[in-house]
Amino acid sequence: MYGKAFAPEYQGALTTLSVNSSLTDVLAAGTEQLHAAERAGARAEAARSGLAVAEAHRRLGQVADADRAWKASYRTARDAGDTGAMAWALWSGGTLARQRGAFPLAWRLLRLAAELGGQAGDVVVRGYSLAGMAETGRIQGDYAAVTTLHEQLLAEARKRGEARHTVWALEGIAQIHRNTGAYDTAYAMFEEAAGIAARAEDRRGHAWALRGLADIVSVRDGDVDRALELLSEAEVSCRAMKLSGALAYNHKMRGNVLYRAGRYEQARGVYTQALAEFEAMSEPRGRALSRLGLVKSLARLGRDRAETAADLAELAQVLEGIGLRHARQMVERARAELGLAPEPGPAEAMDAGAAR
Repeated sequence: MYGKAFAPEYQGALTTLSVNSSLTDVLAAGTEQLHAAERAGARAEAARSGLAVAEAHRRLGQVADADRAWKASYRTARDAGDTGAMAWALWSGGTLARQRGAFPLAWRLLRLAAELGGQAGDVVVRGYSLAGMAETGRIQGDYAAVTTLHEQLLAEARKRGEARHTVWALEGIAQIHRNTGAYDTAYAMFEEAAGIAARAEDRRGHAWALRGLADIVSVRDGDVDRALELLSEAEVSCRAMKLSGALAYNHKMRGNVLYRAGRYEQARGVYTQALAEFEAMSEPRGRALSRLGLVKSLARLGRDRAETAADLAELAQVLEGIGLRHARQMVERARAELGLAPEPGPAEAMDAGAAR
């Protein structure tokens, strides 16, 4: 049995904030409380208020502000000798690093956060930090390394009845199944996550689950209208809560659905919109994936094949540079789909150079 979802990153005087609070409201309340705590010399309270400020900035896509805020929260927590607050600040910083595509830094900060959370006896921040490490590995495509951790965290969340964390773990495992072709299993897990999130009033988790369901409905069933309906429903929550990142990924998925349906002109427009949104928040992974969709859409609309091949070659380097281990496979699938010759490997390229 799961209770109502809550947001443990809203701490101190901000615990009254809802998991569904608009991020602009969270930012305003957090900033006000942070300044009040600083005036009162309450360093521990300032650190925890600063955490909410950092998270609001991060989810709004305000990367530079988020970076300054989590670091300030960490320094204040350290000065106050509050190990738990230090762990939460590092968790925020690690999550921001992942969002920015700085995966090695994300691993380092999240691992430190988990260690400090254990030292402080704060099982929640330790669990969130381990979850962040699992999500980082999953995004990089290292499924073998993080599937067991996802499943362990799911079991712990179920045992404690933590709806929000259960939803996160279900969605992560579902995404792994989706990416490895187990669509029925992925659908069932996204569906369970959506149900738990809805009952727990976790609008953020529900929106991500709907996005996952839309993807499966599109790729497995070819049901374009249903997929678009699910994405439209999720978009309402994203806009209400000002979830910039989730909204951009929602739009990228809408582009995927339209592209699969052969509606290339519409897909081009949506991918262009998503690309602009990711660029505004300095999100390299989303930006590269939107570019990939846009390149494919333009190719279907008659763009020059040599220009398409050059863009795909560049994107392969960009995606690999970000640290996505399955990047070359993604690009090679696009090349095959568009009827382009495979990009030569290093040995083949050397042979070609020698022949010239």
